Amino acid sequence: MHAKNSIYLALLTGLAGCATLPSSGPTGGQIEKSAVALQDGTPIQLVQIKSGADVPVPVNAPSPSTFLPVLAPTPTNMVGPGDILDINIYEAGVSLFSSGATGGSLSQVSTMPGVQVQKLPPTRVDDQGNITIPYAGKMQVAGLTTAEIEATIRNSLKRLSQNPQVLVTLSQVITNSIIVGGEVAKPGRLVLQTNRESLSDVIALAGGYRGDSKDLMVRILRGNSSADIRINDMVEDPTLDIRIRPGDRLMLVDDPRTYSILGASGRVEQASFRRSSVSLAEAVATAGGTNPNLGNPAAIFLFRYVKDAEGKEVPIVYHINMMQTGSYFLAQKFTMQDKDVLYFGNAAANQPSKLVQLISQLFSPVLSVTSAVSVIQNSGN
Repeated sequence: MHAKNSIYLALLTGLAGCATLPSSGPTGGQIEKSAVALQDGTPIQLVQIKSGADVPVPVNAPSPSTFLPVLAPTPTNMVGPGDILDINIYEAGVSLFSSGATGGSLSQVSTMPGVQVQKLPPTRVDDQGNITIPYAGKMQVAGLTTAEIEATIRNSLKRLSQNPQVLVTLSQVITNSIIVGGEVAKPGRLVLQTNRESLSDVIALAGGYRGDSKDLMVRILRGNSSADIRINDMVEDPTLDIRIRPGDRLMLVDDPRTYSILGASGRVEQASFRRSSVSLAEAVATAGGTNPNLGNPAAIFLFRYVKDAEGKEVPIVYHINMMQTGSYFLAQKFTMQDKDVLYFGNAAANQPSKLVQLISQLFSPVLSVTSAVSVIQNSGN
Protein backbone atom coordinates (compact mmCIF):
# COMPACT_ATOMS: atom_id res chain seq x y z
CA MET A 1 0.00 0.00 0.00
CA HIS A 2 2.85 2.37 0.84
CA ALA A 3 4.43 1.81 -2.59
CA LYS A 4 1.17 2.53 -4.38
CA ASN A 5 0.67 5.75 -2.43
CA SER A 6 4.19 6.80 -3.35
CA ILE A 7 3.42 6.33 -7.05
CA TYR A 8 0.20 8.35 -6.73
CA LEU A 9 2.08 11.10 -4.92
CA ALA A 10 4.78 11.25 -7.62
CA LEU A 11 2.23 11.46 -10.43
CA LEU A 12 0.20 14.15 -8.71
CA THR A 13 3.35 16.14 -8.08
CA GLY A 14 4.24 15.95 -11.79
CA LEU A 15 0.72 17.00 -12.72
CA ALA A 16 0.88 19.98 -10.40
CA GLY A 17 4.04 21.06 -12.19
CA CYS A 18 2.11 21.50 -15.47
CA ALA A 19 1.43 25.24 -15.42
CA THR A 20 -0.34 25.13 -18.80
CA LEU A 21 -1.89 22.49 -21.00
CA PRO A 22 -0.98 22.01 -24.67
CA SER A 23 -3.18 23.91 -27.10
CA SER A 24 -3.70 23.92 -30.88
CA GLY A 25 -3.43 27.71 -30.96
CA PRO A 26 -4.88 30.91 -29.51
CA THR A 27 -8.55 31.26 -28.73
CA GLY A 28 -10.81 33.72 -30.49
CA GLY A 29 -10.61 36.12 -27.57
CA GLN A 30 -6.81 36.01 -27.58
CA ILE A 31 -6.69 36.82 -31.29
CA GLU A 32 -9.03 39.78 -30.89
CA LYS A 33 -6.97 41.15 -27.98
CA SER A 34 -3.68 40.76 -29.81
CA ALA A 35 -4.92 42.27 -33.11
CA VAL A 36 -3.53 45.66 -32.21
CA ALA A 37 -0.32 45.94 -34.18
CA LEU A 38 2.30 43.82 -35.82
CA GLN A 39 5.88 43.85 -34.61
CA ASP A 40 6.74 46.53 -37.15
CA GLY A 41 3.97 48.77 -35.82
CA THR A 42 1.58 48.30 -38.74
CA PRO A 43 -2.00 48.45 -37.41
CA ILE A 44 -4.27 45.47 -37.92
CA GLN A 45 -7.90 46.05 -38.78
CA LEU A 46 -10.36 43.56 -37.29
CA VAL A 47 -13.60 43.23 -39.28
CA GLN A 48 -16.60 41.39 -37.80
CA ILE A 49 -18.58 39.68 -40.57
CA LYS A 50 -22.14 40.24 -39.36
CA SER A 51 -23.93 41.48 -42.49
CA GLY A 52 -23.55 41.60 -46.25
CA ALA A 53 -21.99 45.05 -45.96
CA ASP A 54 -19.06 43.52 -44.05
CA VAL A 55 -18.25 41.02 -46.80
CA PRO A 56 -15.35 42.37 -48.91
CA VAL A 57 -16.08 42.95 -52.57
CA PRO A 58 -14.07 40.52 -54.75
CA VAL A 59 -11.20 42.27 -56.47
CA ASN A 60 -11.23 41.36 -60.15
CA ALA A 61 -7.95 41.27 -61.99
CA PRO A 62 -7.50 44.19 -64.40
CA SER A 63 -8.29 43.48 -68.03
CA PRO A 64 -5.24 42.37 -70.03
CA SER A 65 -5.92 45.28 -72.41
CA THR A 66 -4.97 47.56 -69.51
CA PHE A 67 -1.38 46.34 -69.80
CA LEU A 68 -1.06 45.24 -73.42
CA PRO A 69 -1.14 47.76 -76.27
CA VAL A 70 -4.08 47.10 -78.57
CA LEU A 71 -2.86 46.64 -82.14
CA ALA A 72 -4.89 46.42 -85.33
CA PRO A 73 -4.73 43.14 -87.25
CA THR A 74 -1.88 43.08 -89.73
CA PRO A 75 -1.91 41.35 -93.14
CA THR A 76 -0.78 37.73 -92.97
CA ASN A 77 1.64 38.30 -95.87
CA MET A 78 3.40 41.31 -94.37
CA VAL A 79 7.19 41.04 -94.51
CA GLY A 80 9.70 41.95 -91.83
CA PRO A 81 13.33 41.35 -90.77
CA GLY A 82 14.31 37.69 -90.70
CA ASP A 83 11.72 36.53 -93.25
CA ILE A 84 12.99 34.53 -96.22
CA LEU A 85 11.39 35.20 -99.61
CA ASP A 86 11.07 33.10 -102.73
CA ILE A 87 11.19 35.40 -105.76
CA ASN A 88 10.35 34.30 -109.31
CA ILE A 89 10.70 36.66 -112.26
CA TYR A 90 8.87 36.04 -115.55
CA GLU A 91 10.30 37.73 -118.68
CA ALA A 92 9.14 37.78 -122.26
CA GLY A 93 11.65 37.66 -125.06
CA VAL A 94 15.31 38.06 -124.17
CA SER A 95 15.83 37.41 -120.47
CA LEU A 96 17.62 39.97 -118.37
CA PHE A 97 18.32 37.19 -115.89
CA SER A 98 19.66 34.64 -118.34
CA SER A 99 22.45 32.43 -117.11
CA GLY A 100 24.89 34.19 -119.37
CA ALA A 101 24.01 37.62 -118.10
CA THR A 102 24.15 36.69 -114.44
CA GLY A 103 27.05 34.29 -114.47
CA GLY A 104 24.89 31.34 -113.52
CA SER A 105 23.84 32.64 -110.12
CA LEU A 106 20.13 32.25 -110.95
CA SER A 107 18.23 29.11 -111.88
CA GLN A 108 15.83 28.78 -114.76
CA VAL A 109 12.88 26.81 -113.41
CA SER A 110 10.88 26.46 -116.61
CA THR A 111 10.69 27.62 -120.20
CA MET A 112 7.43 28.67 -121.83
CA PRO A 113 7.09 29.74 -125.48
CA GLY A 114 8.62 33.19 -125.53
CA VAL A 115 8.78 33.42 -121.68
CA GLN A 116 11.74 32.87 -119.36
CA VAL A 117 11.04 32.09 -115.69
CA GLN A 118 13.93 32.77 -113.37
CA LYS A 119 14.05 31.78 -109.70
CA LEU A 120 16.24 33.93 -107.46
CA PRO A 121 18.09 32.29 -104.57
CA PRO A 122 16.21 32.40 -101.23
CA THR A 123 16.32 36.05 -100.20
CA ARG A 124 16.49 36.98 -96.54
CA VAL A 125 15.20 40.33 -95.30
CA ASP A 126 18.10 41.81 -93.33
CA ASP A 127 17.91 43.44 -89.91
CA GLN A 128 17.29 46.83 -91.51
CA GLY A 129 14.37 45.44 -93.53
CA ASN A 130 16.15 45.47 -96.90
CA ILE A 131 16.64 42.97 -99.72
CA THR A 132 18.89 43.14 -102.77
CA ILE A 133 17.64 42.28 -106.27
CA PRO A 134 20.05 41.98 -109.23
CA TYR A 135 19.87 45.09 -111.48
CA ALA A 136 17.34 46.68 -109.11
CA GLY A 137 19.70 47.03 -106.15
CA LYS A 138 18.76 47.36 -102.50
CA MET A 139 15.17 48.11 -101.57
CA GLN A 140 13.28 48.57 -98.32
CA VAL A 141 10.58 45.91 -97.91
CA ALA A 142 9.90 45.72 -94.15
CA GLY A 143 6.25 46.50 -93.49
CA LEU A 144 5.22 45.73 -97.07
CA THR A 145 3.06 42.85 -98.21
CA THR A 146 4.26 40.34 -100.77
CA ALA A 147 2.00 41.98 -103.38
CA GLU A 148 3.56 45.38 -102.68
CA ILE A 149 7.05 43.89 -102.96
CA GLU A 150 6.11 42.35 -106.34
CA ALA A 151 5.01 45.78 -107.60
CA THR A 152 8.20 47.42 -106.30
CA ILE A 153 10.47 44.90 -108.02
CA ARG A 154 8.47 45.08 -111.26
CA ASN A 155 8.70 48.89 -111.37
CA SER A 156 12.46 48.68 -110.78
CA LEU A 157 12.97 46.28 -113.67
CA LYS A 158 10.46 47.44 -116.27
CA ARG A 159 12.95 49.70 -118.04
CA LEU A 160 15.55 46.94 -118.08
CA SER A 161 13.43 43.97 -119.04
CA GLN A 162 10.58 43.42 -121.46
CA ASN A 163 7.36 43.42 -119.40
CA PRO A 164 8.72 41.59 -116.31
CA GLN A 165 6.27 39.84 -114.04
CA VAL A 166 7.22 39.06 -110.43
CA LEU A 167 5.91 36.48 -107.98
CA VAL A 168 6.98 36.74 -104.30
CA THR A 169 6.07 34.19 -101.64
CA LEU A 170 7.07 33.76 -98.02
CA SER A 171 9.34 30.75 -97.57
CA GLN A 172 10.13 31.12 -93.85
CA VAL A 173 8.00 33.38 -91.69
CA ILE A 174 9.35 35.27 -88.70
CA THR A 175 7.29 38.46 -88.69
CA ASN A 176 3.90 36.75 -88.61
CA SER A 177 4.78 34.35 -85.80
CA ILE A 178 4.84 34.10 -82.01
CA ILE A 179 6.86 32.14 -79.46
CA VAL A 180 5.01 29.75 -77.14
CA GLY A 181 6.82 28.10 -74.23
CA GLY A 182 6.28 26.48 -70.85
CA GLU A 183 3.56 23.96 -70.08
CA VAL A 184 2.41 23.24 -73.65
CA ALA A 185 2.75 20.04 -75.64
CA LYS A 186 4.65 21.65 -78.55
CA PRO A 187 6.66 24.71 -77.44
CA GLY A 188 8.41 26.78 -80.09
CA ARG A 189 7.68 29.21 -82.90
CA LEU A 190 4.10 29.26 -84.15
CA VAL A 191 3.05 30.98 -87.39
CA LEU A 192 -0.27 32.82 -87.22
CA GLN A 193 -2.20 31.85 -90.32
CA THR A 194 -4.96 34.46 -89.95
CA ASN A 195 -3.57 37.03 -87.48
CA ARG A 196 -6.89 36.73 -85.68
CA GLU A 197 -6.07 33.79 -83.45
CA SER A 198 -7.15 34.15 -79.82
CA LEU A 199 -5.25 32.97 -76.75
CA SER A 200 -7.19 29.69 -76.61
CA ASP A 201 -6.55 29.15 -80.34
CA VAL A 202 -2.81 29.55 -79.87
CA ILE A 203 -2.71 27.13 -76.94
CA ALA A 204 -4.64 24.56 -78.98
CA LEU A 205 -2.31 25.02 -81.98
CA ALA A 206 0.64 24.45 -79.63
CA GLY A 207 -0.76 21.03 -78.77
CA GLY A 208 -2.76 22.08 -75.71
CA TYR A 209 -1.58 22.72 -72.17
CA ARG A 210 0.05 20.23 -69.83
CA GLY A 211 -1.01 19.87 -66.21
CA ASP A 212 -4.12 21.02 -64.37
CA SER A 213 -5.88 24.08 -65.79
CA LYS A 214 -6.66 25.41 -62.29
CA ASP A 215 -2.92 25.73 -61.60
CA LEU A 216 -1.82 27.25 -64.92
CA MET A 217 -1.18 30.89 -65.67
CA VAL A 218 -0.13 32.29 -69.04
CA ARG A 219 2.09 35.36 -69.21
CA ILE A 220 1.85 37.37 -72.44
CA LEU A 221 4.75 39.62 -73.40
CA ARG A 222 4.07 42.27 -76.04
CA GLY A 223 6.96 44.63 -76.55
CA ASN A 224 7.83 46.04 -73.14
CA SER A 225 4.39 45.23 -71.70
CA SER A 226 3.07 42.06 -70.10
CA ALA A 227 -0.17 40.61 -68.73
CA ASP A 228 -1.03 37.47 -66.76
CA ILE A 229 -4.15 35.40 -67.43
CA ARG A 230 -5.14 32.26 -65.57
CA ILE A 231 -6.45 29.43 -67.75
CA ASN A 232 -9.42 28.74 -65.45
CA ASP A 233 -10.37 32.43 -65.44
CA MET A 234 -10.26 32.50 -69.24
CA VAL A 235 -12.57 29.47 -69.44
CA GLU A 236 -15.13 31.12 -67.15
CA ASP A 237 -14.76 34.62 -68.62
CA PRO A 238 -14.55 34.63 -72.46
CA THR A 239 -13.54 38.32 -72.48
CA LEU A 240 -10.11 37.20 -71.24
CA ASP A 241 -9.61 35.13 -74.39
CA ILE A 242 -7.82 38.02 -76.06
CA ARG A 243 -6.47 38.15 -79.59
CA ILE A 244 -2.80 37.33 -80.00
CA ARG A 245 -0.61 39.52 -82.21
CA PRO A 246 2.51 38.72 -84.28
CA GLY A 247 5.62 39.12 -82.17
CA ASP A 248 3.91 38.15 -78.91
CA ARG A 249 5.68 35.76 -76.55
CA LEU A 250 3.61 33.40 -74.41
CA MET A 251 4.78 31.41 -71.41
CA LEU A 252 2.52 28.93 -69.59
CA VAL A 253 3.72 28.39 -66.01
CA ASP A 254 2.54 26.20 -63.15
CA ASP A 255 1.43 28.78 -60.58
CA PRO A 256 -1.26 27.30 -58.28
CA ARG A 257 -3.35 29.60 -56.12
CA THR A 258 -3.46 28.39 -52.52
CA TYR A 259 -4.71 29.27 -49.06
CA SER A 260 -3.45 27.96 -45.71
CA ILE A 261 -5.59 26.20 -43.09
CA LEU A 262 -4.34 26.49 -39.52
CA GLY A 263 -5.57 26.10 -35.97
CA ALA A 264 -8.20 23.76 -34.55
CA SER A 265 -9.64 22.52 -37.83
CA GLY A 266 -10.29 19.04 -39.12
CA ARG A 267 -6.87 19.14 -40.78
CA VAL A 268 -4.03 21.60 -41.22
CA GLU A 269 -2.84 21.97 -44.81
CA GLN A 270 -2.19 24.23 -47.76
CA ALA A 271 -5.22 23.89 -50.03
CA SER A 272 -5.34 24.84 -53.70
CA PHE A 273 -8.19 26.55 -55.52
CA ARG A 274 -10.24 23.91 -57.33
CA ARG A 275 -11.96 26.58 -59.42
CA SER A 276 -11.26 30.20 -60.24
CA SER A 277 -13.56 31.27 -57.39
CA VAL A 278 -13.75 29.59 -53.95
CA SER A 279 -16.04 30.83 -51.17
CA LEU A 280 -15.24 30.91 -47.46
CA ALA A 281 -17.93 28.28 -46.89
CA GLU A 282 -16.20 25.95 -49.35
CA ALA A 283 -12.84 26.60 -47.71
CA VAL A 284 -14.26 25.74 -44.27
CA ALA A 285 -15.71 22.53 -45.70
CA THR A 286 -12.38 21.68 -47.35
CA ALA A 287 -10.71 22.09 -43.95
CA GLY A 288 -13.09 19.55 -42.46
CA GLY A 289 -14.82 22.15 -40.33
CA THR A 290 -13.96 22.89 -36.73
CA ASN A 291 -12.36 20.11 -34.70
CA PRO A 292 -15.10 19.16 -32.19
CA ASN A 293 -12.55 18.40 -29.46
CA LEU A 294 -10.42 21.51 -29.84
CA GLY A 295 -12.02 24.26 -31.90
CA ASN A 296 -14.65 26.92 -31.42
CA PRO A 297 -17.04 27.43 -34.38
CA ALA A 298 -17.65 30.97 -33.15
CA ALA A 299 -13.98 31.83 -33.66
CA ILE A 300 -13.12 31.44 -37.35
CA PHE A 301 -10.73 34.05 -38.71
CA LEU A 302 -9.32 34.91 -42.12
CA PHE A 303 -6.02 36.79 -42.39
CA ARG A 304 -5.40 38.79 -45.56
CA TYR A 305 -3.25 41.58 -46.94
CA VAL A 306 -5.18 44.19 -48.95
CA LYS A 307 -4.01 47.31 -50.77
CA ASP A 308 -5.11 50.69 -49.48
CA ALA A 309 -5.80 53.81 -51.54
CA GLU A 310 -2.06 54.46 -51.82
CA GLY A 311 -1.35 50.93 -53.05
CA LYS A 312 0.30 49.88 -49.80
CA GLU A 313 -0.45 46.42 -48.42
CA VAL A 314 -2.15 46.49 -45.01
CA PRO A 315 -3.20 43.49 -42.87
CA ILE A 316 -6.88 42.79 -42.17
CA VAL A 317 -8.40 40.07 -40.00
CA TYR A 318 -11.98 38.97 -40.76
CA HIS A 319 -13.93 37.23 -37.98
CA ILE A 320 -17.03 35.15 -38.64
CA ASN A 321 -19.14 33.38 -36.01
CA MET A 322 -20.38 30.11 -37.48
CA MET A 323 -22.63 29.57 -34.45
CA GLN A 324 -25.01 32.07 -36.04
CA THR A 325 -27.30 30.95 -38.84
CA GLY A 326 -26.79 34.03 -41.00
CA SER A 327 -23.05 33.47 -41.07
CA TYR A 328 -23.49 30.44 -43.32
CA PHE A 329 -25.11 32.64 -45.96
CA LEU A 330 -22.44 35.31 -45.56
CA ALA A 331 -19.70 32.68 -45.90
CA GLN A 332 -21.09 31.77 -49.33
CA LYS A 333 -20.67 35.39 -50.48
CA PHE A 334 -17.15 35.74 -49.07
CA THR A 335 -14.60 35.01 -51.83
CA MET A 336 -11.21 33.56 -50.94
CA GLN A 337 -8.05 35.05 -52.41
CA ASP A 338 -4.62 33.68 -53.17
CA LYS A 339 -2.39 33.32 -50.07
CA ASP A 340 -5.25 33.80 -47.57
CA VAL A 341 -4.80 32.22 -44.13
CA LEU A 342 -7.90 30.54 -42.65
CA TYR A 343 -7.60 30.05 -38.90
CA PHE A 344 -9.88 28.05 -36.60
CA GLY A 345 -9.69 29.46 -33.07
CA ASN A 346 -9.04 27.20 -30.11
CA ALA A 347 -11.92 26.76 -27.68
CA ALA A 348 -11.22 27.90 -24.12
CA ALA A 349 -13.74 25.32 -22.88
CA ASN A 350 -11.64 22.44 -24.13
CA GLN A 351 -9.04 22.90 -21.35
CA PRO A 352 -10.99 20.83 -18.72
CA SER A 353 -11.40 17.99 -21.22
CA LYS A 354 -7.67 18.12 -21.90
CA LEU A 355 -7.07 17.93 -18.15
CA VAL A 356 -9.24 14.82 -17.92
CA GLN A 357 -7.41 13.27 -20.86
CA LEU A 358 -4.04 14.07 -19.31
CA ILE A 359 -5.01 12.61 -15.94
CA SER A 360 -6.34 9.52 -17.68
CA GLN A 361 -3.06 9.13 -19.57
CA LEU A 362 -1.05 9.59 -16.37
CA PHE A 363 -3.06 7.19 -14.25
CA SER A 364 -3.63 4.47 -16.83
CA PRO A 365 -0.17 2.93 -16.21
CA VAL A 366 -0.76 3.12 -12.43
CA LEU A 367 -4.07 1.33 -12.71
CA SER A 368 -2.41 -1.35 -14.84
CA VAL A 369 0.40 -1.78 -12.30
CA THR A 370 -2.10 -1.88 -9.42
CA SER A 371 -4.14 -4.55 -11.15
CA ALA A 372 -1.02 -6.59 -11.80
CA VAL A 373 0.09 -6.30 -8.15
CA SER A 374 -3.36 -7.36 -6.99
CA VAL A 375 -3.30 -10.40 -9.23
CA ILE A 376 0.15 -11.41 -7.91
CA GLN A 377 -0.92 -10.93 -4.30
CA ASN A 378 -4.09 -12.94 -4.81
CA SER A 379 -2.20 -15.73 -6.53
CA GLY A 380 0.32 -15.77 -3.66
CA ASN A 381 -2.43 -16.13 -1.09
